[in-house]
Amino acid sequence: MEIFWYIVLMFMLGVYVILDGYDFGVGIIHLFFAKKEEDKSSITKSIGPFWDANEVWLIAAGGVLFFAFPTLYASSFSGFYLPLIMILWLLIFRAIGLELRGQVNNSMWHKIWDKAFGISSLLLALFFGLALGNVVRGVNLGVVENGISKYEAIYFFVPLWNSEFSPFSERLGIIDWFTILVGIVAVVALTIHGANWVIFKTNSSINNKLKDVVLKLTIVLCLLVVVSVVVWSSVNSNPLQNFIDYPLLLIFPTIGLFGLINLLRIKKFKKDGLGFLNSSLFLFGAFASTASALFPVLLPSTNSVNPSLTIYNAAADSYGLSVGIWWWLIAIILVGIYLIIQYRIFKGKMDHVPYGHH
Repeated sequence: MEIFWYIVLMFMLGVYVILDGYDFGVGIIHLFFAKKEEDKSSITKSIGPFWDANEVWLIAAGGVLFFAFPTLYASSFSGFYLPLIMILWLLIFRAIGLELRGQVNNSMWHKIWDKAFGISSLLLALFFGLALGNVVRGVNLGVVENGISKYEAIYFFVPLWNSEFSPFSERLGIIDWFTILVGIVAVVALTIHGANWVIFKTNSSINNKLKDVVLKLTIVLCLLVVVSVVVWSSVNSNPLQNFIDYPLLLIFPTIGLFGLINLLRIKKFKKDGLGFLNSSLFLFGAFASTASALFPVLLPSTNSVNPSLTIYNAAADSYGLSVGIWWWLIAIILVGIYLIIQYRIFKGKMDHVPYGHH
């Protein structure tokens, strides 16, 4: 049961990364590259009918986490309380930036909410990358100091940063040089993903420019991925051991590598959707590879006093896990039907879909 729910949780988070990831990337593109009003309008229309539905996957994943791994839910939501509140506010500002922009026909009003949308999207991509960096790095469970655990084994709390700015410190912070590296990888990857979505769903005048941006950022991303894997090996011992023990898991980094290499051919694609497909493959492969490398650990402990939280010591009772399968199956079928209908209705280019104007 625990393995099944781990796969379900990672699947739902992976879908969220791909779907809401292009929303974040579109916001970044909007912030830095959309200069003309018609381009700004096309870009926001490309995500208008989708962004709020995409966010539901994060809420649903949180529900699965609460149901299947309540110990991890309690530990992480208290330990990461400050950054979670910041993410909540950024999600709010991104939403109102999209919804309020068209309420008043005034250039200053438009600029304010354009910035709110773009900056919050950029910071969300960075913060979710920081969150992933914290998970793969681990936290000081039990707040161990000088070999003594100050609190119960599942409790921790991390400030935004520490004076050492190091992932090797006993008193860890949310932000250090390792988590910043992972955050930058997330920003670059989601910017590429968002650019590919804009190319796929609009006839914007900046589409050709965005292909150049995707090509250059893909080269940067290739370098960042290599560096991050090497650095991860120095932060955690044997992070890739699962791929040696279970060679079948190599399918996930292979998928990610396939998508990444294909993005280097962005200018040769005949169909606009191929760029988005390949950036989706990269995100799926990268996220699944990370989840596979961590398995069965959910949240690593950086000390030797308290054990890491795993799918076994953080899971709910087996009876509850088995009963929940039927409710999850009903829910995922309904969500699947909704997604199929939504994407069929809004297939093709979105430039002429009315959104954001009142």
